[in-house]
Amino acid sequence: MDSASGPMATPYSLHIFEEVTSTQDVARSLAGAGPVLVVAHRQRRGRGRTGRTWDTAPRAVAASYAFEVPWPEDRRGVLPLVAGVAAGDVLDVDLKWPNDLMVDGRKVGGILVEVAGDLAVAGCGVNLWWPDPPDGRAGLYADDPGPEAAERFARAWAERFGELVRLGPESWPRDSYRRRCRTIGADVVWEPEGRGRAVDVAADGGLVVVTDAATVVLHSGEVRHVRPAGGARR
Repeated sequence: MDSASGPMATPYSLHIFEEVTSTQDVARSLAGAGPVLVVAHRQRRGRGRTGRTWDTAPRAVAASYAFEVPWPEDRRGVLPLVAGVAAGDVLDVDLKWPNDLMVDGRKVGGILVEVAGDLAVAGCGVNLWWPDPPDGRAGLYADDPGPEAAERFARAWAERFGELVRLGPESWPRDSYRRRCRTIGADVVWEPEGRGRAVDVAADGGLVVVTDAATVVLHSGEVRHVRPAGGARR
């Protein structure tokens, strides 16, 4: 265990593992005396949104940051998008609404935020290097960046995320999310039978979509998949 903080950042306890079942679960179990950052090179049961499993590259990082969330309950729905902006700022990646990290149209990572009471556990998994990835996936680097890249990224992401959370829910970086979001401007379909064009991200984090009949706002808890019209499911 280590104690760490960046300039003007909230101190957090740092726990680094070679392998865990899930950094989300470990971070939640260690939370209590202040913010906790858990970093692992591998997860045996990593998960994504709606409980989907997460495929891991040969060189990957899973980071989970547990903290007492200071925001009102009805504003916490944008936390996954804020975590995505933090990852975008650190890694210079694109975002796919609501929680994917993308490079050249391929997924390199994902965000998962779980809130119980006032405890939020924000997770970010990134494929750092993947020489032979499955279709639609990629590694962030062309060459293996080495094991030290995991801790370096995790610290930078958690500290940037903490900075953005401290701005408050009224000042979450919506414009930054819009600039990186490749879903905006795309024709999308969603389950069960929706189809339209994504045009914006709302103040509450919802995806604004124009259909033939109306303008609707989608929220991640209401749909299981949002994907380009005519494209394969990602």
